[in-house]
Amino acid sequence: MEKQKNFVITFCYYAIILAVAFVLIKFALPLLMPFVIAFVIAYCLKRPIRFVSAKSRLPRKLTAVLMVILFFGIIGTLLTILIIRLFSAMATLVENLPWMFRDYIVPFLNGIFTDLEAWILRLDPQLVDTLQYLGERVIESLGQLVSSLSLGSMEFLSDLASSLPMMFIKILLLVISTFFIAMDYDRLTVFLVRQMNQKTRNVFLQVKQYIVGTLFVCIRSYALIMSITFVELSIGFTVIGIRHAPLIALGIAIFDILPVLGTGGILIPWAVISALQGNIPRAVQLVVIYLVITVIRNILEPKIVGGQLGLHPVVTLASMFVGSQLLGVVGLFGFPILLSLLRYLNDNGTIHILKADAASR
Repeated sequence: MEKQKNFVITFCYYAIILAVAFVLIKFALPLLMPFVIAFVIAYCLKRPIRFVSAKSRLPRKLTAVLMVILFFGIIGTLLTILIIRLFSAMATLVENLPWMFRDYIVPFLNGIFTDLEAWILRLDPQLVDTLQYLGERVIESLGQLVSSLSLGSMEFLSDLASSLPMMFIKILLLVISTFFIAMDYDRLTVFLVRQMNQKTRNVFLQVKQYIVGTLFVCIRSYALIMSITFVELSIGFTVIGIRHAPLIALGIAIFDILPVLGTGGILIPWAVISALQGNIPRAVQLVVIYLVITVIRNILEPKIVGGQLGLHPVVTLASMFVGSQLLGVVGLFGFPILLSLLRYLNDNGTIHILKADAASR
């Protein structure tokens, strides 16, 4: 009975912690995101600010202001160029969708249904009328889909434009907060740490040290995966004779970091467009490249990320899947790090969740 009580108490304790953490990440984190990002930026600029201040003998607050201005100047310029290019590409795509459907997709589908009619005519002539009706309905449905995509794109751009004022306020809060946090980073962190008792402080410092190190490990792991994808794409594109293969491969490898779209977000539409244009061999080649990259990535990613985090590949894969379902991109990267942190604290004896293997100690 005593063991059962202890189990229930322990289970409820950790369940409450997980529930509070989930609510904070799901609801509180988006509200406080400008300040959280500002703190992260200030932390990343901490060492450069100290280095520049020591070398130039400028006051630390003045150095912090200059470094923050330089940081946001560079990032703002790059993001502005990227957003302008992205909007231009989306506008061109929305504008060209109707004539692409008319000039490429409709003739392609008509050719397919004509070949099917000739084949069915030899088998059962009575089915030709049914096939013609089916073909007309398919083309009509695809036309409605293209129209809805165009309207949906315009609605998306309209919603994005209407959200610009709130986005501007968040960016303004982010910039201002970064200035103040960067100027008084040491005072703020010392004040926050002072509010904790000794045990909580020790756990907090362990968590901070491990998470910071783990984040760099994750960045290194995904950089390795991106490099492998770049090499595979470069080789594949060069073999099938695509011009500027390394440059295109680099762009797709960077795009591959996105958890939902990935490589398939570019290669699959590319293969479909090639097939619609009548270039079936090129479409098959792109699909083969996509399948090879997908298989290799699904094999390597759990091993590389899990190996860096000290987790089994199956545990890493399961945590990435569950995390992405619950919290999206944050959960995709955060859940493996959280499990790795719990394993680290358990191995150090800070918490006691899992029974450690005595032979491994």
